[in-house]
Amino acid sequence: MSPRKKASYMISSVAESYQIHPQTLRLYERLGLLKPSRSEGNTRLYTSEDLKRLEVILTLTRELGVNLAGVEVILNMREKMEKLQQQVEEMVLFVQEHVSQDMAGKIQNGLVRVPASKIVRSKR
Repeated sequence: MSPRKKASYMISSVAESYQIHPQTLRLYERLGLLKPSRSEGNTRLYTSEDLKRLEVILTLTRELGVNLAGVEVILNMREKMEKLQQQVEEMVLFVQEHVSQDMAGKIQNGLVRVPASKIVRSKR
């Protein structure tokens, strides 16, 4: 069974769909903002992930007026945030699976700190 191929789009159809010049897409690639794959004939192929990234780039430049250097910084920060979010989720899973199991039996016999205001002293 062969792996499913992702849908991909050629530069001309992407440029037409997003109303930008193909040279702009090439510029984004040269700057490292987009990284389309290549066909055997060296044609640029844009995946749906590439198109989502392009939409972010266009929103930043067209609607928010961010220059391309700013776009690069923002995209890098987004990637770092996504990686950190993934690491946090992995750590939470680890804690849930390992620490929770280890502590289950110990909690029954644990001491609980009681604030001094809640302590009632008996008179003898």
